[in-house]
Amino acid sequence: MSAGLPKVSVAVQDRVLLHLAGQVEQSDRYVVGPELTRPGIAEACAQHPPNVSRAMRNLLRDEAVSEHTRTIRGEDRRQKTWQLTQRGKELAEQLTTDLGSTKVLLRNNEGELLEIEAREAPERLAADITLLQVLMHAQHEGVLTFGDIRFGIISKKKGSEIPKPGRLTPMTGAHATYHNKPPITRPVHGRADEIQALHDWFNERKPCAVVHGIAGIGKSTLVAHWLEQRIKEDPYLSICWYPCQPWDRSLGLATSLLHRFGIGESHDPYNLIETLPLTPGGKVDVDAWRRRLLSYLTDARTIRERYKNEAGGPPPYWLIVLDDVHHMEENAKDLLGALLQISLKAPLRLLFISRTTLRIYDRRDVHTRGVVREMPLSGLSLEDTKNWLSQLEHTPSVGIDEVHAATGGHPLALELLELYGQATHEDWLRFLDEEILTG
Repeated sequence: MSAGLPKVSVAVQDRVLLHLAGQVEQSDRYVVGPELTRPGIAEACAQHPPNVSRAMRNLLRDEAVSEHTRTIRGEDRRQKTWQLTQRGKELAEQLTTDLGSTKVLLRNNEGELLEIEAREAPERLAADITLLQVLMHAQHEGVLTFGDIRFGIISKKKGSEIPKPGRLTPMTGAHATYHNKPPITRPVHGRADEIQALHDWFNERKPCAVVHGIAGIGKSTLVAHWLEQRIKEDPYLSICWYPCQPWDRSLGLATSLLHRFGIGESHDPYNLIETLPLTPGGKVDVDAWRRRLLSYLTDARTIRERYKNEAGGPPPYWLIVLDDVHHMEENAKDLLGALLQISLKAPLRLLFISRTTLRIYDRRDVHTRGVVREMPLSGLSLEDTKNWLSQLEHTPSVGIDEVHAATGGHPLALELLELYGQATHEDWLRFLDEEILTG
């Protein structure tokens, strides 16, 4: 899936030119901000300081920048700074035009994934960010998300139209990355034992469950169906259904979870937002994130205060469902392990949906400690297959036993049989080859 993502790559010298172009108002000043120093440029351009020095030597040779020693605001000693020359301004202007047409991926406030030009991103994100920041986030993380707190407060559109309530809070748009209820699925056939196993797991108050099986076997459908039943029993259960994508990283998941836990600019008593990086390509401070989040979730008084005006008050549990978590296990194993640790002591339940078992826990957690419940999912039984096919308007030409032998009771194969009347339709064979055998 990730092969078709737009590739964004910005050379170091181009980053420096774009950054200095945004600081032209400080040109020739006696006292300047740290943005014009080597550390300031390095931070803005996501580079190590030695790389900045090398880039500056090339730009000086090309007469695109000039070097000065100036007083830095808030510092005692003077430091070396750089500013654009007239030639540098012309190069930066041309660069802004060229790189502004670069295609980037953006998830808007409706949750839709858009491919747009980089120059349009700040307006679509309702954020006061520069072209360089857009390109850096696109290069390091793949997708820019509306409401990401690193983009600052959502800016108010010009005009007399009054924005909807809540539009100016930092993490408002994070809801676009997850759902607070299970997705709508096709009817579930059979699976009575599996649904009961999920009920038993939840009633036993075990921290974590892993539903795993091959592609298309019905893992997400099963969990969504079970969750619909669970909501009827626990209407105030707080759900975060997070569909993991191949480009997901720990930062996106950490941000969405904080939003679901009620953290925002107006409510952050344990300074959890400080654990998130504010520069492109930065990493989450997982240890601080874990310790502070555990303190927050186990602080009953703070939680009551946060949800005192909500219907039902504080949720009895937060249930985090990570769908297709195998996509991000490698990139976010530290964060997933931290979540598992938190779930041992906090009112937090984890439900992982994956094609394989996960490497964030070991066998002792499954068999000895009882921390993780693994639920392998296989094809439907012959009896369930018969019950499904008996409900079809048109009886298939092949025998039910033959259908079950050919498909193994795989739900997708049976759905295609329902649509096309063939036990081994070419779409099923293609899915079998691309998603199951090679996946």
